[in-house]
Amino acid sequence: MLRRPLARVGLSASVTLVLALAGCAGGGSYTRQHSSVAKEKMAAMKSAMEWQTAQQQLLSGDTEKALKSIDRSLQLSPNVAKSHVLKGRILMEQGDLEGGLTWFGTAEGLDPENPDAPYFSALVLERLRQPEAALAKYRRAAEIEPSNPQYVIAAAEVLMDLGRLDEAEQELANARSGFAHNAGINQTRGHIAKLRGDHDNALKYFEEARLAAPDDPAIQNDLINAQVGARKFAEAETGIQKLLKVKGYENRRDLRLLRAKCLVEIDRAVDAREVLVRLTTEEDGAADVEAWIELGRVAFKLKDHNRARTAASRLIAIAPERPEGYQLRAMLFRRLGALDQARENAIKAVALAPSSENYLLLGIIERQLGNTNDARLSLGQALEIEPGNTMARAQLDQLNSGVVASVTDQD
Repeated sequence: MLRRPLARVGLSASVTLVLALAGCAGGGSYTRQHSSVAKEKMAAMKSAMEWQTAQQQLLSGDTEKALKSIDRSLQLSPNVAKSHVLKGRILMEQGDLEGGLTWFGTAEGLDPENPDAPYFSALVLERLRQPEAALAKYRRAAEIEPSNPQYVIAAAEVLMDLGRLDEAEQELANARSGFAHNAGINQTRGHIAKLRGDHDNALKYFEEARLAAPDDPAIQNDLINAQVGARKFAEAETGIQKLLKVKGYENRRDLRLLRAKCLVEIDRAVDAREVLVRLTTEEDGAADVEAWIELGRVAFKLKDHNRARTAASRLIAIAPERPEGYQLRAMLFRRLGALDQARENAIKAVALAPSSENYLLLGIIERQLGNTNDARLSLGQALEIEPGNTMARAQLDQLNSGVVASVTDQD
């Protein structure tokens, strides 16, 4: 009597074991699939972490570590387009332009709608001096992501470098309907106007750019230069003072020199001289040719003969191949009545730069010395180079009419 239940129990246990084994066998494929998906997810997560690490290392300038990190990311997930882009960028930073281009190409193949791949390809192609290919890539990036003005601006800049200003302007105009108030678009249009010598339109576009990005110092810098080109010297001088207070711009020597030139134009020559004296006496000032030229001109204007003489000597010492030092000396000697020495230096200035300005100076000195024929030749040469030179024309007319030049006519 007791065996039947035992037998039944034994049977039930056997059935249970079989069923359990059957269950295990039947769920094996699901378990393995689930495990595979989990591993893929884990690999993707690790790959993403390696990608982020590589990007941070690239931004910090450690390209060697960045390269190792992105290689680990690619090993874990080899078909992610942005990883290929990042590796290309790292190689690009290391100077391997062709290698970078290869990785960008692979990224385009993996994801044709990734705008970074053609964009960075274009950057490499520009460095490889393939502007037409670069232009096509920039345009492709703009086509993929039309909401990003960066790509349109880059394409326009390639056209500007090629001298195709009309096309560059049209490129921006086509995009401008969607970016009417974009600072970068207007800034680039300002650059095109400046290249054309259209100072008024350059000023207009840079002002629009500044309204969109009032704290952008690069735009402020462009605006200042446009104001100088449009002869709005007071506005430019005010803008320079503000820009010189911006971090990174405090010691910009070019801005300080430009401020001095603006000060001269608004009849503040004494203030300009102070700026220029500081520029030329600083550590980098001894060899600053442009600063010494401007100081010489301002000192001459103020009849500060000692400083003008120092500027002339310094210019001849640091830039003997340029005419400004000899030109300044000739003007000084002429003003002081030492006409032979003035003539000697004017001849040297003409030899270095046979410009209308230098021929005029020599012609005036020759006329004052009574060297009529030489004066006529020099003044005629000045007019041949620059037919609209009114001062040379007036000097030649006076010479031909027999008016005697006055040695005291110093300016």
